[in-house]
Amino acid sequence: MIDHIGMPVSDLARATAFYLKALAPLGIAIVMDVSAEQTGASAAVGFGADFKPFFWIGEAPDLGGGHIHVAFVANSRAHVDAFYQAALAAGGKDNGKPGLRPHYHADYYGAFVLDPDGHNIEAVCHAPALT
Repeated sequence: MIDHIGMPVSDLARATAFYLKALAPLGIAIVMDVSAEQTGASAAVGFGADFKPFFWIGEAPDLGGGHIHVAFVANSRAHVDAFYQAALAAGGKDNGKPGLRPHYHADYYGAFVLDPDGHNIEAVCHAPALT
């Protein structure tokens, strides 16, 4: 089980604004901020739920070309759709419209966007469609 994940971003303010809007439909919000003085290195923002940060972004002006993929759990297919629309409205770029991805499994419903730094961000629901 993963406790948390962190990734570098080239512009912390821009990335924070993007994730604040893009993750809101999934019930994920900022739960912690730490300054460069507190970390001894660079500022970071922790997103999560129930006062527990599990997704961290931190200042790193030179990304060195590295990008990562992060998938967030969505409780329903409607939440996947809402994430996708919110992420695009926040400045993300389409990297896979909401839909089934049966090559993963029959009920895998996901959507993909590229954040402002080119990281591949996904929301996924594994539950079957409601009838």
